[in-house]
Amino acid sequence: MIDIARKLAFLLIGYGGLGALAKPLVGSVGVILMLHRVSALLDRPDGPNRHLTITPAFLDLIVGEMKRLGYAFVSMDEVVARLRSGRSSGPFAALTADDAYRDNLVEALPVLESHGAPITIYVAPGLTSGAADLWWEVLDAIVEAGKPVTATIAGKRRTFECSTPAGRKGAFLALSDWLTSEVLEEDHRQVLRGLAEQAGVDASAPNRELLMDWTEVRRAASHPLVTIGAHTVHHCNLKRLEAGKALREMHRSRSMIEAELGEAPQHFAYPYGYEAAAGMRETHLAREAGFVSAVTTRHGVLVPGHAAHLHALPRISVNGRHQDLAAIRAMLSGATTLMTNGGRRLVTV
Repeated sequence: MIDIARKLAFLLIGYGGLGALAKPLVGSVGVILMLHRVSALLDRPDGPNRHLTITPAFLDLIVGEMKRLGYAFVSMDEVVARLRSGRSSGPFAALTADDAYRDNLVEALPVLESHGAPITIYVAPGLTSGAADLWWEVLDAIVEAGKPVTATIAGKRRTFECSTPAGRKGAFLALSDWLTSEVLEEDHRQVLRGLAEQAGVDASAPNRELLMDWTEVRRAASHPLVTIGAHTVHHCNLKRLEAGKALREMHRSRSMIEAELGEAPQHFAYPYGYEAAAGMRETHLAREAGFVSAVTTRHGVLVPGHAAHLHALPRISVNGRHQDLAAIRAMLSGATTLMTNGGRRLVTV
């Protein structure tokens, strides 16, 4: 029902004229789009992670439509420059992709080359090297294996039956919430691998199969349209770490990427990026770690006031469940920014 309501809202705003009314009220100067995967192949179209994947064809449609609407596609360096100067000849857009999925290089980049559109790919070195697990993909594999898995949640021992679609969906939601809110960040990998062992799942497989390795990251970094940013070392929820550990995650991700690429990244993306994962403390830490900008997953377009909040920049998520230009038009208008944020134009943390 939520998806249906969201689609109706997108249609009303994107095609019904509400977007045109909202645009001058918001006063947007640009937008940062957030991607994860871009692939024509989706192993499980009904899977719990389907929202993370859009097709190359839809990416092509988005970029083409936004260019038609007058958007200039720019790098994150240029986003910062335009916000700081307050000068722009028209609306601008930056493409970003989190986690460094291999399809960003293989399937998305050819589309972007055809448009001359830059992209910033945020790399978490632990995911790239295999020192951290792509846990949401591992968890999907765990429940898809169909075996019962047991976990102690809120002090109670619970067994999840995964033999039916409803059981798998319920197990994924409950275990995902538990892993991201109750299990300590430091214990996350050990706990996840315990679940994987119960299900007979190789917890390392998603990293190998879906993410770029360092050779591929270097290849991406050498492309003139690609900027590499940082995303912590272990894809940690920084707000759940004490300040010193959070700062080390930021510093080390920057230095590890520099060691591999010969250049320190200037831009950062907070893992998860929502309210419970990134707040004012994290913006100060990102600045202290030496980053020029940092992006959240808060829903919003860019307005002139973001010049004073370069380490709390919102993004528009391009969701695999809503691969429709009406959704994109609705979000670009700024109407959904107002709806999502209680009428606020300037979305930070």
